[in-house]
Amino acid sequence: MRENETQLLVVGGGVGGVMAAVTAARRGIRVVLTEPTDWLGGVLTAQGVPPDEHVWIEQFGSTATYREYRNSVREYYRRNYPLTDDARRRPAFNPGGAKVSDLCHEPRVTLAVLESLVAPLRGSGLLQVLLEHEPLAAETDGDRITAVTVRGSRTGETTVVSADWVIDASETGELLRLAGVEYVTGAEAEVDTGEPHAAAVADPMNMQPVSVCFALDHRPEEDHTIDRPAGYDQFRAARAVDWPDGQLSLTAPHPKTRLPVRHQFWPNPDDDLASIRPDYADQRVGSMDRNLWTFRRIAARANFRPEAYPSDLTLVNWPQMDYWGGPVFDHPDADAHALAARELSRSFLYWLQTEAPRPDGGTGWPGLRLRGDVLGDTADGLAKTPYIRESRRIRAEHTIVEQELSLAVRGDEGAVTYDDSVGVGMYRIDLHPSTSGDPYIDIGCCPFELPLGALLPVRVENLLPGAKNIGTTHITNGAYRMPLMEWNIGEVTGHLIAFCVQHKATPRQVREDEDLLADFTREIEDAGIERHWPRVTGY
Repeated sequence: MRENETQLLVVGGGVGGVMAAVTAARRGIRVVLTEPTDWLGGVLTAQGVPPDEHVWIEQFGSTATYREYRNSVREYYRRNYPLTDDARRRPAFNPGGAKVSDLCHEPRVTLAVLESLVAPLRGSGLLQVLLEHEPLAAETDGDRITAVTVRGSRTGETTVVSADWVIDASETGELLRLAGVEYVTGAEAEVDTGEPHAAAVADPMNMQPVSVCFALDHRPEEDHTIDRPAGYDQFRAARAVDWPDGQLSLTAPHPKTRLPVRHQFWPNPDDDLASIRPDYADQRVGSMDRNLWTFRRIAARANFRPEAYPSDLTLVNWPQMDYWGGPVFDHPDADAHALAARELSRSFLYWLQTEAPRPDGGTGWPGLRLRGDVLGDTADGLAKTPYIRESRRIRAEHTIVEQELSLAVRGDEGAVTYDDSVGVGMYRIDLHPSTSGDPYIDIGCCPFELPLGALLPVRVENLLPGAKNIGTTHITNGAYRMPLMEWNIGEVTGHLIAFCVQHKATPRQVREDEDLLADFTREIEDAGIERHWPRVTGY
């Protein structure tokens, strides 16, 4: 067993964890960052999900560092990829020419950008990164966490990291469980939150589904059909509410109306990339997924010089492979559900290769090739880890409820504004079919703020959440769960800990003391963190 001592331990190397670690280290705090996989970046890399963003993202509505990240992704392509002259000149260059976001791109590019952020801090000694290390246990002293034990997955060796401060930026809020921090899972009851869409009875096991993403290209003259998955027949026969043809089909319920929609699918369309405007990322556009191939395409071959990309690359994160069979944490069968989620994704791929209807009247696309190399060379060719939409969530000083941001409730007044706002975000309140059988819940939303109170646990003094584990409900997590918000959360927690060290204060004192709060919010505004929205209308 090894021992390590630091000022700040960040558990989880997703975008929130990276930004917490980078921000604190840039301010002179010694940081240890742990990550269970061999890739930093979480949702944008190991989970393989391109960023979903709001319609104003090219102008405002994010931190300055997030805008720098987006610019760096585009510059990385311009420096290193064989782009066409037209693509190279396009200011809002979209590598995938996709319609869900105007910055759909290959996960390794985000990985490279994040590595460039941590590299100088690692070199200086301020930041130590422990990849392929997962948390095993936590030691506490009253209302403080004193140490966390992590284990290297390759060596099996354990390390006890003692720290003055801890940020839980794990994908599922794992450290909350290990340290006995008060937390919530699943759906709250309406009587407790007053939310119009809350459940009649609380159900801790009612969570958003996970999705195991995968990347594809298409080789029409070749046969890349995978072996028939063992669970294929079971998934093929299942019929959930609102799914008349089951998940292994192109018919899926519309998230807003729940009426069945027949999607189309054909690889490598000759679409006009110049006609795909940035406002296609706006969730008000109803036809943006007419061809599922282009919905989350991460490399459009027309953006690259001839023969550089014989085929597009598309990232499959569609409703057909949402796994709602059961939770993948805090459940006795969690491990089995995690494996079943991977089996569903492989079953959907097999269905695409063998049974999916083609425009020419035939069935199956055997030339669809699984591109596991694009997602980090996993054994089964799928993403390294499942896309986690819902985490454990701290019991917070302030829990954000639906009434604070719902467009139907707030209307022209806009979302509630907070004196302790430490960021902004925007996404519809988007809940996929859940593990307890709830159908889609899709609610219009106002551009919202991030209150500092939602980052403060009700009891523990030296731990902060750094990802999706903030003080939201099952309902409002549907809006606050996106990568842009996670980036903001991580960045703010890094600033907050550095501020607390400097002023010998606790986060709770910063929120409660008018002068400290004013000084802190002034600091983060100077650092480029937007705290309030201009006058814009939600959707």
